[in-house]
Amino acid sequence: MKFASIDIGSNAVRLLFCNVIEDKGKVSFKKSELIRIPLRLGEDAFLHKRITQKKATRLITTMKAFKHLISVHEVLDYKACATAALRAAQNSSDIIRRIRKEAGLSVEVIDGKTEASIIYSNHSAGLSKTGSYLYIDIGGGSTELTLIIRGKTVASKSFNIGTILLLYGKVSDETWLEFKEWVRKSAQGKGVITAIGSGGNINKLYKMSEEKGNKPLPYKKLKQLAAQIESYSPKDRVKILGLNPDRADVIVPASKILLTIMKCADIKNIMVPEIGLSDGIVRGLYQEYKKRKKR
Repeated sequence: MKFASIDIGSNAVRLLFCNVIEDKGKVSFKKSELIRIPLRLGEDAFLHKRITQKKATRLITTMKAFKHLISVHEVLDYKACATAALRAAQNSSDIIRRIRKEAGLSVEVIDGKTEASIIYSNHSAGLSKTGSYLYIDIGGGSTELTLIIRGKTVASKSFNIGTILLLYGKVSDETWLEFKEWVRKSAQGKGVITAIGSGGNINKLYKMSEEKGNKPLPYKKLKQLAAQIESYSPKDRVKILGLNPDRADVIVPASKILLTIMKCADIKNIMVPEIGLSDGIVRGLYQEYKKRKKR
């Protein structure tokens, strides 16, 4: 079985193809192909409150290409979700109508709470029922946090704090203080908490840390790595560190957000399974498919 998911984010638009394999009662999800187009929609949405004609055209062209790929791959089902950029853009409904009309794809704009629950669905089954975990997903326009204690969600919140917003100075001191206070209060008295991170920047930080075998990344090592990256200019981050141009600027604010969360919650380690919203969408599609088969 093959499913497809589209994640229209603030920094990039992603198309994921995933094979779902059922074997003797066990289900495994194997990524087949991931296409990432760095449109940076958040620059328009957060700075100008609307998506410009130029970027709208690029988005629709991208979605047309995705539609052709979905047809060629002959997937059982697909779903496209849009997050913070289209939540913030005043002309998002017009763009979604154009995508439906010109590309033949339906897009759902999801709120922060829904986004967090979809991301959480990736990891919930494999977690210890006695542990404490803080899910962290950092995007261009928002950060989703979900605190799981002994298998139950005890706190969940979406903050309008993202890499693009921070990069352009669009996060107020009040919002930043509220963010830190929520993390402190939520983590207080919860014992040892392990962070689980998702999002392109967290995945890249983990790869750059050179941790092997899915080992957790220690806070101290992350802090050293973040300082090293920030010491380079954006141009040198591309030239010397090998970062993509659309990653070279936002990885610094992403590091700041992540380190702030870990410090406020007194978290010593973060696990990075390198799966996110696109993977969660696929899991949801598979569950819906199974329900339909039962009927």
